[in-house]
Amino acid sequence: MPFIVIIPARLASTRLPNKPLVDLGGKPMVVRVAERAALAGAARVIVATDDEAIRAACAAHDIEVQMTRADHQSGTDRIAEVAARLGLPDHAVVVNVQGDEPLIDPALISATAAQIGAQVPMATAAHPVALSEELFNTNVVKVVLDRHGRALYFSRAVIPWHRDGFAGQAQAMPAGYQPLRHIGLYAYRNDFLQAYSSLAISPLEQIEALEQLRVLWHGYPIAVHVTASAPTAGIDTPEDLFRVRRHFDT
Repeated sequence: MPFIVIIPARLASTRLPNKPLVDLGGKPMVVRVAERAALAGAARVIVATDDEAIRAACAAHDIEVQMTRADHQSGTDRIAEVAARLGLPDHAVVVNVQGDEPLIDPALISATAAQIGAQVPMATAAHPVALSEELFNTNVVKVVLDRHGRALYFSRAVIPWHRDGFAGQAQAMPAGYQPLRHIGLYAYRNDFLQAYSSLAISPLEQIEALEQLRVLWHGYPIAVHVTASAPTAGIDTPEDLFRVRRHFDT
């Protein structure tokens, strides 16, 4: 099914000021993200922003931009505004690609979009956790799936907990145990995207500080595409920026 990518972008970053506009090999980061999204086969790639500097940077590189309100609480709300303005049909597939992922794998975007169907209004991605340090890191979100590849739960805690495998060696990865790390890439069927903001915030979402738990709490399925290896990390800090710049400089 054809899909479009909408990239929410704003300048308000505390750890890396003006993050969408940082230079990566002669182009702003948000432009690099849009170029990667285009390689995924998206029918359309749009940057959604409330900032004139981001709009101008995208326009200079022929990247489509839609200006949005400045008061959105999340990137999901921002892309929903754009999708509504475009008048997309209910069945249209909209992918939210974060604006700080200039090395995102285009195949990951298209595979996540392909999970959407008549019975599945939302999809995301995950990969196997390789290191026990990641497993026990509360900044690393884990997900468990049902037999159909749909999310049962997301958590910052270790899930599933290997009762026998962790006995006496809580920091070691048990043999044959393969937990999954969530990847922050989301696809939506447009009718669900438009309804999402009207869903009441759930207690689980507040406890874990994970927005996707609102969807599960209200009884909607989330399909999860599992990729074999971890994607290249995005840019959150000056150290991340240095790492990614080395890629574009080689």
